[in-house]
Amino acid sequence: MININTYSEQNIPSNEIKQEIINFLFENLEQYGDPKNDIEKSLDYAFGKENKPGGNVLSAVDSQTQKIVGAVIINKTGMNGYIPENILVYIATDKNLRGKGVGKQLMQKAIELSEGDMALHCEPDNPAKFLYEKLGFTSKYLEMRLKK
Repeated sequence: MININTYSEQNIPSNEIKQEIINFLFENLEQYGDPKNDIEKSLDYAFGKENKPGGNVLSAVDSQTQKIVGAVIINKTGMNGYIPENILVYIATDKNLRGKGVGKQLMQKAIELSEGDMALHCEPDNPAKFLYEKLGFTSKYLEMRLKK
């Protein structure tokens, strides 16, 4: 059994919980991950620090062990219509629990909490792509980036 904790600008977690979420995502995003400082920036953005638009952070916690088994970070974009109002920046589940519904529960709760449309980036070979499609996400564009 898991419990889903939600955090936002109105409900910022303690520094200890924040670090647990950062460490969990860093360890479980595997090849799709980023450095810890980038994960922390997205958390701070979700919590509306430095006048950012805000967002939501969810953690799935095993009710017996009290350990995080999944986490999501959604940032509000501050836009709508031409750009979705939300972007799912990170989602990860414990590798031992993949395929057991934790990611689906997190995604459903994230969608429920978010006002407006949501975008996410997904590598073509990411197995989670099928979950996103089941939840209604479609591949509308090919993303291209210019790195400076």
